Amino acid sequence: MRLLRRRRQIITLFALCVAPIAATQVALASDDTREVWATVNVCDTKDAPNTIGIRASMPGSRSGAEMRWMRFVVEYYSEANDRWYRLDGGDSGFLRVGKGRLPRQFGRSLRIEPTGGRPVLLRGRVYFHWRTEGGDILQRASARTQKGHRSNAGADPAGYSASTCTISPGD
Repeated sequence: MRLLRRRRQIITLFALCVAPIAATQVALASDDTREVWATVNVCDTKDAPNTIGIRASMPGSRSGAEMRWMRFVVEYYSEANDRWYRLDGGDSGFLRVGKGRLPRQFGRSLRIEPTGGRPVLLRGRVYFHWRTEGGDILQRASARTQKGHRSNAGADPAGYSASTCTISPGD
């Protein structure tokens, strides 16, 4: 009995000493989730009619070993309820965007056909995950589209960045 108690004490002591060390060695994603952003970089243009394009950026991780994922969701504004709602069919699901230490941009576009003869006000929300090889989520963040971000690719016109997009019927 004394031997079992002693063994438990040793195991407990070991766990208390080693667990914090192991936790600090796990390469977590950037601690500064303010580095994540999302922007509307395409909104109902000549080359992309009735289309909203959303681009986002997320930082890398200290080790570069974590897999990064993004999920793009389009929301529409209801004047009647003064609320934003998810647009049916406007969810990309989580998309794998790669590993690395450097920030990574990724984007998705969605064609919208307005109904009811009225313009539709849209915005995007992007969900970010940093995951282990096994799929465990190490960190998560989200961002709504905001103006003032520079897309590395895909903006129409070049340099375009907005928080919302209005798509009008018949354009």
